[in-house]
Amino acid sequence: MDRESIMRVFREPPELETERLLLRKIVRRDTDDMFEYSCDPEVTRYLLWEPHPDRFHTGRYISYLQSRYRSGDFYDWGVIWKQTGKMIGTCGFTRFNFDADSGEVGYVLNPAFWGIGIAPEAVRRVMTFGFYDLGLHRIEAKYMTDNIRSRAVMDKLGMKFEGVGRDSMYVKGEYVSIGTCAILRDEFVRRYGPYIP
Repeated sequence: MDRESIMRVFREPPELETERLLLRKIVRRDTDDMFEYSCDPEVTRYLLWEPHPDRFHTGRYISYLQSRYRSGDFYDWGVIWKQTGKMIGTCGFTRFNFDADSGEVGYVLNPAFWGIGIAPEAVRRVMTFGFYDLGLHRIEAKYMTDNIRSRAVMDKLGMKFEGVGRDSMYVKGEYVSIGTCAILRDEFVRRYGPYIP
């Protein structure tokens, strides 16, 4: 899928569902829920951004995302816990390589929901959308090598470890090594079967 087609899709991202989750556009009413986890240093420890200092910062960030959605160059969904309607994280694509029909997924989750399979459930739904709706050939995920939880999500989804870029990023004042895992469309289909909407 080409850049313009992707931009059209994400100007108004479709809602995606799983058994426990709704993935939808991030909106202003999510400010308190997003701040609840984005202010936590443990959540941001392995991310590229610092903890949000206050709700005002989170609100401004969500306002900024609305302009990114309008331009079609933001590819994340809010992850909503169906049972309560609470936003408990985000999941989506961090970037696309249009020449290679590939995308990179990323995710962050409120720690109150860690350890019950939410991240793999959300990422699998995003990958299903990527392979079947966007026509991607390959989806990869990257992680700081100390982030054992994130790597476990990738392993659970059947992504294959492809290697480590040693000290390949400078994050928060230090060099960090970045691991890459990936899955190809035919591998995903063999693991999960044909997509039935």
